[in-house]
Amino acid sequence: MHTVVVGTSGLTASDVLAVARGGARVELSGEAVAALAAAREIVDALAAKPEPVYGVSTGFGALATRHISQELRAQLQRNIVRSHAAGLGPRVEREVVRALMFLRLKTVCSGHTGVRPEVAQTMADVLNAGITPVVHEYGSLGCSGDLAPLSHCALTLMGEGDAEGPDGTVRPAGELLAEHGIAPVELREKEGLALLNGTDGMLGMLFMALDDLEMLYKSADITAALSLEALLGTDKVLAPELHAIRPHPGQGASAANMLAVLRGSQLTGHHQDDAPRVQDAYSVRCAPQVAGAGRDTLAHARLVAERELASAVDNPVVLPDGRVESNGNFHGAPVAYVLDFLAIAAADLGSIAERRTDRLLDKNRSHGLPPFLADDAGVDSGLMIAQYTQAALVSEMKRLAVPASADSIPSSAMQEDHVSMGWSAARKLRSAVDNLTRIIAVELYAATRAIELREGLTPAPASQSVIEAVRAAGVEGPGPDRFLAPDLAAADAFVRGGGLVAAAEKVTGPLQ
Repeated sequence: MHTVVVGTSGLTASDVLAVARGGARVELSGEAVAALAAAREIVDALAAKPEPVYGVSTGFGALATRHISQELRAQLQRNIVRSHAAGLGPRVEREVVRALMFLRLKTVCSGHTGVRPEVAQTMADVLNAGITPVVHEYGSLGCSGDLAPLSHCALTLMGEGDAEGPDGTVRPAGELLAEHGIAPVELREKEGLALLNGTDGMLGMLFMALDDLEMLYKSADITAALSLEALLGTDKVLAPELHAIRPHPGQGASAANMLAVLRGSQLTGHHQDDAPRVQDAYSVRCAPQVAGAGRDTLAHARLVAERELASAVDNPVVLPDGRVESNGNFHGAPVAYVLDFLAIAAADLGSIAERRTDRLLDKNRSHGLPPFLADDAGVDSGLMIAQYTQAALVSEMKRLAVPASADSIPSSAMQEDHVSMGWSAARKLRSAVDNLTRIIAVELYAATRAIELREGLTPAPASQSVIEAVRAAGVEGPGPDRFLAPDLAAADAFVRGGGLVAAAEKVTGPLQ
C-alpha cells in the first residue's frame, strides 16, 4: 500500500487525495517528530510560568480572560473537545473526514502547534487503522477553524464518541481504538485547541473538488464537441489562431480539446447545407470561452489550495524564537472564496451544456433531427423528460452558486464577529460537482443518440470511440421509448468513473 510520509512541510495535493480517497498509510518523518518535540518544550516552559498565555493557561474565545490553574488544564483541554463536538445533521463522507484528519496532522507536524509527538502518532495510527470519526454536516462557520468537525475527530483520539470501523460499522470509538491497540490520548496544555483550529475540512473538500472538476471539464469539452457534431456545426471557430488573439489559457485548452475530438469528422461543416446559418448558436460556438473561463478559475483555486496546504493554521502558534502568539490565520476567507468561485463556474458550465441538449431535442433548431430524438414522435416522447431532469439539475446548481462566503453570522459573544462560512461553501460545492456530472451525462446521452441518427455521415474517430464505450457501459442507443432512468444512471456512472475521458483519449491522446 502507498505510504505518505508527513514532514514539517512539502505535502502535495496528490498526498491528500492518496490518504483521503486511496486509503494510503501515513508515517511521521524524523524531522516532524523532532519539530514536534522542540515546539512542545516551548509550550511546557510557558505552562510552568505564572503569566497567562492564550490557549496554554487560559480559557478560549470569549472566555480567554480567565487564567486556568495547572490542576485544571487537562480538564480544560478535554472539555474544549467535548463541548465543541456539537455537530448535527447527516454524517459527512468518509473521504472528507480522512482529509480533515490528515490535513490537521499535517499542521500539527509543522512544529508550530505545540502538540506532543505521541498525539500526532495517534492521529496517524487512527488513519492507518481505517477508523473514521463520525462527523456531522453542520457545526462549522469556517472561522477559528472547522471547529465542530475537527472536535469530533479529536473526540475519537480521546476514545470517546462514535466512529466507523474499517468494516463500515459505527461503534463507540473507545472499542475501536482498543481493538487496534491504540491507546486514547490524554490531552495536555494547548493540545485540545491545536486539534480544532484549522481550515482542514474546507481545504480537503477543495482538493477533492479540484480533482473531480479537472476530469469534468475535459468531459464537458468532449460532450460539447459531440453536440457540435450532432448539430452539423462548424469546427472553424476552434482554430488555434482565433483563440491565440484572446490568450486566456483555459479557453485555448478547451478549444484544442474540442478540435482533437472532432478531427476526422464528416458531420462538421454542414451549416451551409439545406438549412443555411451564418453562425452556430452561442451554446455551441462559445463553448471554449465558457469552459475556458472555468478552467482558469480552477487554476486560481489550485494556487490558493497549494498555498493553504503549505500553511500552518492554528491559534496561537509556536514560533521558532520561542514566542507563542495569537493571530487570525484560521480565518477561512481565502479558501471560502475559491470554493464559491468554483460553484459559480460549475453552474455556468452546466447551464451551457443544458442549452446544447435542448437544441438537440428541438426540431426547429436541431437541423434535421427528429423531435426529442424520438423513434416515432408522438407515440414516443424520446428524451423530452431527460432534458427536464437536466434542467432541474441546472436550476439547483444556480441556487448552489449563491456564495456562502458573502454571508457571515457572529458567534462567541461577538468575539468571533466575522466568519468565512467556508465549510458551507465546500459542502455546497460537493453537491454542485455531483450535479454537474449528471448534467454532462445527459448531454452525452443526447449527443451520442443524435450522432447515431445522422445516417450516412461518419462521426470523428474519437466520437465513435465514445459511442462504442458508452454503449458497452450499458447506455442504449436510439429506439422506441423505454424505462429511461437506468440509461441515465449508466451514463452518469460512465462520466463519473472517467470512462468518457478515457474513451476519447484512446484516439486523441491526453487531453488538456
